[in-house]
Amino acid sequence: MMKLLLTSSGITNPSIQDALVELLGKPIAESNALFVPTGIYPYSVGAAMAYRAVCGKAPTPLCELGWKSLGLLELTALPSIDRKAWVPSVEETDALLVWGGDPLFLSYWMNESGLTDLLPSLQRPIVYVGVSAGSIVAAPIFAESYDKPYEGTGSRLTLEDMTFPTRDGEITMNFITARGAGFTDFALIPHANHESRPYASFANAPKWAAKLPVPVYAIDDQTAIKVIGDSVEVVSEGDWKQFTA
Repeated sequence: MMKLLLTSSGITNPSIQDALVELLGKPIAESNALFVPTGIYPYSVGAAMAYRAVCGKAPTPLCELGWKSLGLLELTALPSIDRKAWVPSVEETDALLVWGGDPLFLSYWMNESGLTDLLPSLQRPIVYVGVSAGSIVAAPIFAESYDKPYEGTGSRLTLEDMTFPTRDGEITMNFITARGAGFTDFALIPHANHESRPYASFANAPKWAAKLPVPVYAIDDQTAIKVIGDSVEVVSEGDWKQFTA
């Protein structure tokens, strides 16, 4: 049975933090965590952002929550490492903190590293904490919009132009769908109504949802989805919407 806490921007309010502690079954100060920065590297500022996140200086509260111990798990390195060197660290941790970035790139390396297959097979379930792209890739199939032309790395299912109305006029993006890890039976649109993602507004979310054959949640930065096995609960101090497949 998997336990997941899927967020847009990390542990941004007391309700989401309470949900994390409930999933852990103990205080954060008594819990060990591994941080996965992999998704951020396709961006030109990726290295600097990964450093700030590890140091607890990113705008997404995660690594600085006061963990008992914090390690780094870099997915791109794992295929070249003996599994005996890294699998035990995953098996022994309490939480896996999967950060944001490019979900197509992140999903590709979750599969290539073997992490996608490993997590559901663990005898002692850990808590998967997703942030933005880290939350998106938990779905069986997901969607993301990219600036044209998309030049990233990953295994996409479809690519099409999609035009979104925004308050500053229409914007046309490359709209890509891809297979995710399948940890959930729904998909997620994070950062709904965030000023940096006008194409991912609540008004535009139905266009995304119509392209996906699963239920879709659109959540803002003050909302999270808590999953325990087949149980799904929305934890929110903000706004969210659900769309049926």
